[in-house]
Amino acid sequence: MDRPPDIIDLLAVVVERGGSDLHICAASAPMMRLHGELVPTSEKILDREACRELIYSLFTESQRARFEETWELDFAVVVMGLGRFRGNAHYSRSAVEATFRHIPDTIPSMETLGLPPIIKKLCTLEQGLILVAGITGSGKTTTLAAMVEEINATRNGVIISIEDPIEYIFQHRLCRVKQREIGTDTKSFPDALLHVLRQDPDVILISEMRDLETISAAITAAETGHLVLATIHTIDAPKAIDRIVDAFPPDQQSQIIAQMANALQAIIAQRLLPKADGTGRVACTEVMIMNDGIRALFRDRRFQQIISMIEIGSRDGMITFDESVSNLYAAGTISYEEAMLNVRDPARIAMIKPAPPSPPAKKGFFSR
Repeated sequence: MDRPPDIIDLLAVVVERGGSDLHICAASAPMMRLHGELVPTSEKILDREACRELIYSLFTESQRARFEETWELDFAVVVMGLGRFRGNAHYSRSAVEATFRHIPDTIPSMETLGLPPIIKKLCTLEQGLILVAGITGSGKTTTLAAMVEEINATRNGVIISIEDPIEYIFQHRLCRVKQREIGTDTKSFPDALLHVLRQDPDVILISEMRDLETISAAITAAETGHLVLATIHTIDAPKAIDRIVDAFPPDQQSQIIAQMANALQAIIAQRLLPKADGTGRVACTEVMIMNDGIRALFRDRRFQQIISMIEIGSRDGMITFDESVSNLYAAGTISYEEAMLNVRDPARIAMIKPAPPSPPAKKGFFSR
């Protein structure tokens, strides 16, 4: 019987073809995500045992023990000549399966990512909470890494990251960067955040705000004179606020809203949309900046009016998804169908006459 492909060979195919993710699933060929679509990397159909062998071949002894105890594992893999990968091993219908995300060696600049100029300005802040929101695979980690690299290159201080797992590797530039990985350098996000303020940080990076304890500690750190950068899994800025507030018991929500009104500096929400010319994906960004008007909405719990405030806040650098999508459609970067799927007000798109298709541009970071 034919042996299954080697896991390193499969990861190599992802890198060589410019893919972003590798999926190892039972009763399926190995699949990779390329330009947002799933395509096979091999014709070999993997059975349960083959999946288990491929995934277990990457585990260290301690990772194997943790996985067999918890049935879930986030981990990082370094493959010589290919780079770093973020892995997540899990069970599906009792079969061991996994997903691997390729992490490029070079941290892209904000210009390469096509991020609005206001985000670079946010990197000059010395305190407060900045959230990067989006669904899985929307480029949140990459945007956060670009922001940290901007701070690292332009300011003097200490940056402490708490990650699960560590993805991009930062070099010491003007800042000293301490990267701490859950399960290797600290036991949990709450444990790390409990002690982080005694480590003399200027900037704290939290790879994901997952639970009440982590959210509470992040807001407290932002209130006490530190710049805190974190990601959160939501589709836009208002939903990020709802997610944070709903994490707390009802009797604590008024207090947390008041704290956020003081501590929150901005929410950057991001999506990756397929380009009309088929060369990859492009970042579509919504930016909410905390000004007096939005702080008043917070205190009165009128979150449903935040989008209207973003729409009239262009002088502060704010931009809605509708404006970002409209700009991309008007430039001919995305299709009419894609634009209609990603706006709150479809009538806005119907009024735009897009530019004629241009020759495929040089591939950017999100081309995979």
